[in-house]
Amino acid sequence: MGRTTEAEMALAMAVVAAMWSFAQAAMAFENVTTMRFDQGFSPLFGEKNVLRSDDDRTVRLLLDRRTGSGFISSDLYSHGFFSAKIKLPSDYTAGVVVAFYTSNGDVFEKNHDELDFEFLGNVRGREWKIQTNVYGNGSTSRGREERYLLPFDPSAEAHRYSILWTEKTIIFYVDDTPIREVRRSAAMAGDYPSKPMSLYATIWDGSTWATAGGRYKVKYKYAPFVAEFTDLTVLGCRMDPIEMVSTAGKCKEEEAKLAGDFVSISPERRAAMKAFREKQMTYSFCYDSLRYPVAFPDCHVAPSERERFKESGHLKFGGAARRRRRPAVAVPSSTGAAE
Repeated sequence: MGRTTEAEMALAMAVVAAMWSFAQAAMAFENVTTMRFDQGFSPLFGEKNVLRSDDDRTVRLLLDRRTGSGFISSDLYSHGFFSAKIKLPSDYTAGVVVAFYTSNGDVFEKNHDELDFEFLGNVRGREWKIQTNVYGNGSTSRGREERYLLPFDPSAEAHRYSILWTEKTIIFYVDDTPIREVRRSAAMAGDYPSKPMSLYATIWDGSTWATAGGRYKVKYKYAPFVAEFTDLTVLGCRMDPIEMVSTAGKCKEEEAKLAGDFVSISPERRAAMKAFREKQMTYSFCYDSLRYPVAFPDCHVAPSERERFKESGHLKFGGAARRRRRPAVAVPSSTGAAE
């Protein structure tokens, strides 16, 4: 056996260090402090369809013929890390929308901020799609939507979905993989969310748009539709909903913790994010020239990536994204984000 050179030793040490960094980052997600429902949340609507476990750490939201349901955090937060393990409804779920998001629409009706995970149901045998949205200062006419196919069955077991929001960056995570990063820039101007937000979770009837542009509706013979939330986590600077004072100097410690634990994306994670987006992304506002003839100034468009998408912003058939075998169900393409 030959002697190990200094270069080989250095390479080996770098690999070990990278693996350790990735493992530590994964541990940060698994070891976050979770809370009981009564420690930070209350029902929002459909209270009879908000079912809490005996230990108050799992919440089931139901959609039936009478109503959907939802819950909301007790406080608003000036930036934060918002996370939960979510198990989605199974079987036929067309038209069903499960949302996990931050918003201040109840406080700022005309200029609200919002960060969304929206889970869009489908006909039996087809993948759930998820959508991420970023709205700032009421910029709903300039929706920065992206859609992806999940590479697993989200109704078989719970997976962790997380939103990190700081003064300078927004990152959406699925389990411990970042799938989208939005950095604050001069180009975004007031479209970057900046006002304190609450955390919401809801399930509701989105028959008019959620599946194939509204072609497939909710079928209540399969109800109740159940979404399960557990390991709820909210880390950030709490704001009094009435007080709403400036957070200057008040949240430095919380911001520092967020920056230390979650903001830094290692090279390994950045590679994982690139791979996820190449294989799973099915729509991007940056490529939707039908809705947005003038491209967003904050879009960073790669020519090789643009080739994979139609002018509607949706993935071309036969594109680079991995496509699993599907049943023969004819679903026409839409020209908008609600495909």
